[in-house]
Amino acid sequence: MKTKEIKGFKHVGYDPQRFDEAEMTNRSEAYYAYHDLRRSVRDISDRPFPKEILENIIKTASTAPSGAHKQPWTFCVVQDPAIKSQIRKAAEKEEYESYQSRMSDRWLDDLKPIGTDWEKPFLEKVPYLVVLFKRVFERDEEGNKSNNYYVNESVGIAAGMFISAVHHAGLVTLTHTPSPMNFLSDILKRPDNERAFLVLPVGFAEEEIYVPDLKRKTLSEVCVWY
Repeated sequence: MKTKEIKGFKHVGYDPQRFDEAEMTNRSEAYYAYHDLRRSVRDISDRPFPKEILENIIKTASTAPSGAHKQPWTFCVVQDPAIKSQIRKAAEKEEYESYQSRMSDRWLDDLKPIGTDWEKPFLEKVPYLVVLFKRVFERDEEGNKSNNYYVNESVGIAAGMFISAVHHAGLVTLTHTPSPMNFLSDILKRPDNERAFLVLPVGFAEEEIYVPDLKRKTLSEVCVWY
């Protein structure tokens, strides 16, 4: 492998994939078509699958770019039924309060087509419950703090790549964000530099499921050329 020193630091040679224009078009179309099939699924089976699959998904998510390459994320995988039950009870408590008093009428109206409510049985049923934490700073062995940069942006990108990798593996997930989420740090006994970012239940879809008949925005609605 070729190496080169740039501004006092070692850099290694990188050989990006190169395709002709026809293959680039075909690959981009196929990738879009496959991901257009993705849906957020709440009817998730308790059918187990090897943990190596989930480890590969997490490794894929961890290839995400991050500010100054700090990789400010921790993926906590919960498979213990007792902990999953504890998380569900705490999450449903917060969700009940949100649906009853925290959400505006407009917010509740916007959720009606999706059909969600405060009950979250999937949190307990799935084989693996992944809680993604953002690392707002780091501590060394002596307890000294050091900064992380663009934490929300970095963790958000990693979350998107996680979701894509789940779909690519033939599994399903959804993004669950009970608010506030402080209870997750308490239940999982996470250090003080971590904050809960997303809850991602992962598993096989049930044999027969239905999802909301929602339409994605067209390209012209999400893209502007200058």
